[in-house]
Amino acid sequence: MKSFKYYLVCLLLVTQIAVADDRTVLIWETGKNLETSYDVIYTALEDNKFYVVFEPNIQKNLSMFAKRWGEDYNRNGLEGIRAMMFCNGWYANAVSNADPDMLALCPLHVTLVQKNGVTKILFARPTVIAGDSKAQAVAQEIEAGVSKALDEAVAELNH
Repeated sequence: MKSFKYYLVCLLLVTQIAVADDRTVLIWETGKNLETSYDVIYTALEDNKFYVVFEPNIQKNLSMFAKRWGEDYNRNGLEGIRAMMFCNGWYANAVSNADPDMLALCPLHVTLVQKNGVTKILFARPTVIAGDSKAQAVAQEIEAGVSKALDEAVAELNH
């Protein structure tokens, strides 16, 4: 009976891990506000060879429509939305060699969303987007590299 329980627990754990891997968007919470989080995340990406090429302030752009959209504007009460678009030339080349259609991943981006003074980092998983593409192996490397950078940023923000 103990063996059965042990195997059942192992099966449940493996199932949970498999389910977790099916998430389309990876999410980190920084525990800090957007302004504090932003520079640390930017630096972590660049330190890991993911170079930020564009930095849209999405909340600022959306706020211009507040009057027009009325009660439909920002119903979730988000305090800030910013993004970082970034690229690594070596990975872009590797993706283009494996499957040029997967250049849709370039540039990569993270979205930072602040609510109640806390920032979430949102990252659409390249491995999910790549699916069964010939660029899947490169997408795995990219996802691991970006995840490492974001893990480092969150660790720094939470120390």
